[in-house]
Amino acid sequence: MTRIVVVDNHGQFTHLEQRALRDLDIETEIIDNETPPAAIEADGIVLSGGPDMDRIGSAPEYLDLDVPVLGICLGMQLIAAELGGRVDSGDYGGYADVTVDIEDETDPLVGSLFPETRVWASHADEVKTLPEGFTRTGKSDVCEIEAMSDPDRDLYGVQWHPEVAHTEEGEAVFENFLEICERRG
Repeated sequence: MTRIVVVDNHGQFTHLEQRALRDLDIETEIIDNETPPAAIEADGIVLSGGPDMDRIGSAPEYLDLDVPVLGICLGMQLIAAELGGRVDSGDYGGYADVTVDIEDETDPLVGSLFPETRVWASHADEVKTLPEGFTRTGKSDVCEIEAMSDPDRDLYGVQWHPEVAHTEEGEAVFENFLEICERRG
């Protein structure tokens, strides 16, 4: 059975990320972001959202574990910042219902949502510049980089929260991530 762990970056929806995975019959658990990388046994990692980059613990080290990683909100920002991208304050600010234009219908994570999807997202902070090797796979009227992918390294990020009921096709994001993990397994 595929095992995907959810790294707790102290976000308010972390438990919903675990539940979304469990609902797909995935072996899953929430792990603290201070867990040493060597102690993680998983086929995939979800980096949860959270309040700020000062509380990400050991999470940046998980990018080197050679398993697929999905960053959600702060998790996406963490991936970008660690790999040479730029994160800064968003112009819009707090949570909002947003239409995201999906730019690549072949993308393994969000391509199935093409041409657009409605999501629930926070824009207090955003990825402003992609790290090397990544492509922008989603954008909106309020955020230029709503989703990013590096399929060669199986590193993915979404600014929005696929685990909440306000996101229309959130389950598809988790299903697609499961497929990515199974393909690697």
